[in-house]
Amino acid sequence: MIDGPDGSGQIPRRTTRVSDGGAPVSGALAIVLAVLAVVAGFLILRSISDGGEQAADFPASGSSADDPSNSQDVAPESTDPIATLPTTTTLPTLVKTGATVIVANANGVGGSASSMSRALATDGFTMVDAVNSAVTIGDLDISVIYFEPTLPAAEVVANSLAAVLGGVETIAPMPETPPTRDGTLNGASVLLMLGNDKAGKTLAELAPELSSTPVAVTNPPIAGEATTTTTG
Repeated sequence: MIDGPDGSGQIPRRTTRVSDGGAPVSGALAIVLAVLAVVAGFLILRSISDGGEQAADFPASGSSADDPSNSQDVAPESTDPIATLPTTTTLPTLVKTGATVIVANANGVGGSASSMSRALATDGFTMVDAVNSAVTIGDLDISVIYFEPTLPAAEVVANSLAAVLGGVETIAPMPETPPTRDGTLNGASVLLMLGNDKAGKTLAELAPELSSTPVAVTNPPIAGEATTTTTG
């Protein structure tokens, strides 16, 4: 038998068959590539996230975080109104004993020295009878107080006397000859030369903040009503 081609044509070639294991190898490679892509994406995302945190930890120069005035340690400015402390008035310490006081009328109001002497006695001062000032003194517009410098308590009482009179500008040592009508003090060591500024006035009028005597207050008149007077 002849092995050559027959008359029908060329001898058909044999088709190469794909290995039975080809398909599984390609599928495994695809899985590996997919896993690598997922890992690479995760690493990229993590790198981006780490870079954002570093940027937050280190703000750019010139930002408000670099300004010490924006530190959280700076206390916010208070908007509360400043509390107002109550105002208190300190009254002077008055010494009314330890020295005797005499009042001399050195003004043009008759009887004013006697009235002032009685008022001072009621207020706690040790008094002797009032007298007139020396003729050469005449009428004083401003009262004067003299004290005996050899008696320490006399100056203290003189200052207290000035306070209850609402203030006396001149407080001085006693002249060698007291300026009274007869030149004597009748045993007193403090002399009040009562001038026109204090004559005829009560202690409550002269120094109301020191007086315990009620002061008469006249209410302003209201149309159609009579004027009333109250004490307070």
